[in-house]
Order: sequence, then structure tokens, then C-alpha cells
Amino acid sequence: MAFPGTGKIWMNGSLVDWNDAKIHVASHIVHYGSGVFEGARCYDTVRGPACFRLDAHIRRLFDSARIYRMNPPYDQQQITDAINELIQVNTFRACYIRPLIYRGYDSLGVNPNPCPVDVAIMLWEWGAYFTKEAIEEGLDVKISTWARNAPNTTPAMAKCVANYANAQLVKMEAMADGYAEGIALDTYGNLSEGSGQNVFIVRDGVIHTPPVGNSVLWGITRDSVITIAHDLGFEVREQTLPRETLYIADEVFFVGTAVEVTPIRSVDRIKVGRGRRGPVTEALQQRFLTIVKGEAPDTHGWLQPVSSPAAATSGAGKTR
Repeated sequence: MAFPGTGKIWMNGSLVDWNDAKIHVASHIVHYGSGVFEGARCYDTVRGPACFRLDAHIRRLFDSARIYRMNPPYDQQQITDAINELIQVNTFRACYIRPLIYRGYDSLGVNPNPCPVDVAIMLWEWGAYFTKEAIEEGLDVKISTWARNAPNTTPAMAKCVANYANAQLVKMEAMADGYAEGIALDTYGNLSEGSGQNVFIVRDGVIHTPPVGNSVLWGITRDSVITIAHDLGFEVREQTLPRETLYIADEVFFVGTAVEVTPIRSVDRIKVGRGRRGPVTEALQQRFLTIVKGEAPDTHGWLQPVSSPAAATSGAGKTR
């Protein structure tokens, strides 16, 4: 992912040039990982730019902040308005959306309470996370030696920046060993998730995925794919899955905001099914992509057109 180095970033109500969007090195987030964030997408649909389930993403952002006892100085509607405004200011038709709530600069110590709660929003143009070949043929992945954090350590349901130290270890190990991605197990040895993706398996036409209790992020794309699967007539079971289910699955695939729906063709050099994208994965992938592009009916109201926000007329997006 290459950053553009141009455009505007929203910081605490002001529009800041990309290269001027800076924080102090003593900010609490830098030393203690005290921040929560979201990753959402704006798609260039046949009816113009539209954000995919932005309401759900912003709700999860504020849920994450609540878990970490952070009270941002803006409400959910103000952040939504700011994102709309920022997309228009940057003249994007399609982009990745990254809002961040974090503890800023005041004092250093494990106790974060003296530090202000700051908010920033970044956007950048970002295409497919993996290559066209990977999307059609699948990825080679490995079971990571790094486990996901135990449920009573750091909360998996909060999309906290600190959790992604673990994700980095999973990703770097996989790449160093010649794989595209890694899949982590939970502390009990059961299937959890990828470095930044939820995982699904298909066996005898039934779709399975680990429940959120297995140190899994409560993924919004995960929820969307489950809904699409039901719409297409598939049975979906959320259940604890041992590691070896990956080796005997007919299909395995990742889902997430970045990866969308991406097949897995091998796990630990063991071929999955026929060693390429399977029919269930393809059906889910195609339906998902046609919905987000506006080419299929949006029966669940997931696409939210980019519109002029109320904040733009109230000075919430002042430039500096």
C-alpha cells in the first residue's frame, strides 16, 4: 500500500495537508498503543461514490473506544459527516477510509486518563489487496506459530491498534516462510483468524466460521458474507473449529474490508479441495462484488451514497 503524500486529512475538526498531519512523539498512542481505528471502503458504484456499511463501521469504532474508556469529543454522526466531507474534498470516487481515535500528548505513564482523546481520519485510493490471480486462484497460507491473544488479555472485539502487533508477527512470519498470509489459532489451539481477516471453510456444501469467542474480530464483512450466504440458500454454522478442519475442507476463504472475499488454495502446503477457488467461494465473491459496485440490488441497505454533510456548513471541517 503506497500513500499518495497529497490531499487532506481530517484532524480534530480541521482539514490538514497530508504532509502536515503530525502528532507529538510523546503522544500516549506511540508508547502504549492507546488507540482504536476502523477500515472501511468507499466504492465507485454505477450510481456514484458510496460507502459500504459506514454506519456499522462507525458504530464499531465507538464501541472499541468505549471498551478502552475513551470518550471522543465528536459523536458518530459528526464523524460520518466528516468522512463524507473528506471524500469530496479529496475528490475520490473510490478509497479506503481510516478513522482513528487515540490518546494524544499530555503525559507518559500507563494511566492514559490525563491524555486528550484525539480523532483523525485518513483516506487513500486503494485497489484490490491481492492480485487478480490470487482473487481467482487463491492464496497459499500457513498456520502461524503465533496465537491470538487470550480472551481475557486484550479484547478481540475492540479494533485496537495494540492488537495489530500480534497481527504483524503473524503476517511477517508467513511472508518470511514464503506464504501470502498466516492463520492464527486461539490459545486453546482452535481456529481463530488471519492477520487481518476472518476465515471461513466449506465442507459438503455447509459454510463454517469460528464464533467471536475464539478471539475473532466481529467483522463487518464477515457479517455481510454470512447474510449473503443465507440469501443464496447456504447453511452457515458459527462454531469452534480445530486446526485440522483446514486440511480437510473443500474450500477455505478469507473475508475482510481489505481482502473482500479471497480464496485460499493451500494451507501448510496441503491443497485445499481442487487447489483453486471453489464454487461456493466464487458465488459469495461474485455476489459481494456486484453489491458493492452497485450492479446488484442493495436489498440490505449497505451502500450509503456520499453526500454533502451537515458538518460542512457548521465549520467542523475548517482548513488549516
